Amino acid sequence: MSESQFYTFITGGVSLMIAAGLLVAWHLWRMREEHQAGIVSALDGVSHELRINLQRFVSELGQVHAIQQAGPDLLLPVRHPQLDGVNASMIRANRNALAVIGNTYQELEARKMALRAALAQGRDPVDSLDDAMDATINGIATLYMWEVHGGARPSEVGRVRSWDVRDWMKGHNFTQQSLPGMYLRDEVVERLRAYGLHLTPKPLTHTAHEYYSMQYDRKADIHAPFGRRKTPEQLEEAARKAEEKAAKKAAKQAEKEARKAAKAAEKAEKEAAARAEDEAKAAASLAAVDTVIDEGPAYADEPAEETYEEGQVFHSSHDDPSDMTDEDEDEYGMIEDAETNTRPN
Repeated sequence: MSESQFYTFITGGVSLMIAAGLLVAWHLWRMREEHQAGIVSALDGVSHELRINLQRFVSELGQVHAIQQAGPDLLLPVRHPQLDGVNASMIRANRNALAVIGNTYQELEARKMALRAALAQGRDPVDSLDDAMDATINGIATLYMWEVHGGARPSEVGRVRSWDVRDWMKGHNFTQQSLPGMYLRDEVVERLRAYGLHLTPKPLTHTAHEYYSMQYDRKADIHAPFGRRKTPEQLEEAARKAEEKAAKKAAKQAEKEARKAAKAAEKAEKEAAARAEDEAKAAASLAAVDTVIDEGPAYADEPAEETYEEGQVFHSSHDDPSDMTDEDEDEYGMIEDAETNTRPN
């Protein structure tokens, strides 16, 4: 073998070794990338699985609330194969967050079983429904911390705008009226704040006037923009005046209520007296009517003092024959002649 052939052999062998090394490295890199992609896909599958279960649970709660005679068959069992696969594999992930998700699934399953038992036994599912909605709110808060912050603790995240949380829920189709009887997005924001997440802006507890009245005395220095701070003595004096004002207000309110009660009692007494007077008048009227009715038959039983025959002319005792005129005598004679002619023979 000549020297040129030797160098050619060495060069070819080294090139082949380099190519083989590059091929092995590329293959290992591909395997690593595929493994990382599999890890990311598995973790995304955990969040997707939790989101689907929560959305289905929200829909089931809405159906239970809307249907009066809902049965336990509306509530499907909770399954989480993605989470079980991640827990079973040697994936490098936030195991604390995965444990929180597992506890969330346990709570959802327990609340769903309690609600299913209430529906199967025909009991009122109001309490079980409230517990299930509370578990759903916890699940949505857990899903937000897992998807957005990688399962970190709320105290480790820092400041977060509450509108970002609302936009995230809007993107996942969690509407404000998803759960009956409450505003879902507001409840999730308050639950995250209760868990320790620093959400901004904070809810207002005082108006501007109340806040600056507690901290500053504007009348102390009229030229200052906010005045100077109150001394402890001034704060005590302000508290004492506030207590006196509250006591006076309570006394006035009590006096007003007492006057109202007295007026109501006086009005009730007047109405009772008027009612009694009306009843007395009605009783007197009824007694008078009964007396008249009782005396009526006595007058009917009395016999008539005088009886008159048919055709007899009634003359008053006050009539004097001397007072009769000639015309009256003629009429009287004609009447007697008519009576004589009409008598039977």
